[in-house]
Amino acid sequence: MQIRKAVITAAARGVRLYPAADTVQKAMLPIVDRDGLSKPVIQIIAEEALESGIEEICIICAPGDEDAYRRQFKSLHENLLASYRGADWAQEQAERLSNVVGRLRFAPQHNPHGYGHAVYCAREFVGEQPFLLLLGDHLYVSHLEGKRCAQQLVDLAAKESCAVAAVQSTREHLVGRYGTLSGKRLPNHPGAYQIERIIEKPSVSQAELELHTPGLRAGHYLCFFGMYVLTPSVFAILGEAVAATQDHADVQLTAALQELAHRERYLALEVEGSRYDIGTKFGLLQTQIALGVAGKDRDVVLSMIVELLAHSK
Repeated sequence: MQIRKAVITAAARGVRLYPAADTVQKAMLPIVDRDGLSKPVIQIIAEEALESGIEEICIICAPGDEDAYRRQFKSLHENLLASYRGADWAQEQAERLSNVVGRLRFAPQHNPHGYGHAVYCAREFVGEQPFLLLLGDHLYVSHLEGKRCAQQLVDLAAKESCAVAAVQSTREHLVGRYGTLSGKRLPNHPGAYQIERIIEKPSVSQAELELHTPGLRAGHYLCFFGMYVLTPSVFAILGEAVAATQDHADVQLTAALQELAHRERYLALEVEGSRYDIGTKFGLLQTQIALGVAGKDRDVVLSMIVELLAHSK
């Protein structure tokens, strides 16, 4: 199985990033990446996919946002070349931006009916191919040198020819924030599980009763990492949910993933890496620090943090 397409859901504005997200898509907010270049968030996410073997990317956006994205990308590219002429970093960023923009397609989510509905909007782009699904407000730092988090996921999906969800062992008091699952470990596949049960944001007591996974540390559960390789079968399941849902109700992805696990082989992989959600309170700050500490400016960032702590009271 080859995974050549990716979908990035980026239709939501981002309440916690107000007022910035009220004037620009949160996926276009700037952040300094590990290579020291300042980039829009969406570019960093796209590069995660492209460096993992993806060739085409579809952004699920709010109606009218495609023109805004393309206009901003064009403006960024032109300003880099005109205003910073002769600067090596500007030339590098302009080239990277051109590569990303040339791979992008867009699909509008005309009605905000939940995450599952947003994914369903990509069905024409995906067609009958497996695809990588990423969130428009999650950035990732791999703990494996030279191998992106998405690449770890894509490699297992290609090898096993089935859907795979990235997961992370998570302490029990945090399970209420994430989709949480249970499964059986696969022999000869470290960190891989056959998914059995999925519950969206369970309580601790519910997780204790229904989501225990043998082999995990006590008080830990497998929670979604915000990254998936899915087969096109998920669109038939989502289509059934969309057809059965009343006009203003949300279509959630978790229920569709549970049904997918019933219908076909669906694995989970503990990814060697960390996820960062820019949409949470102080999430943009935490993400910037994490990227800085993991990148070429590590020593500078650590010195700044030490200095800040030394002067705090």
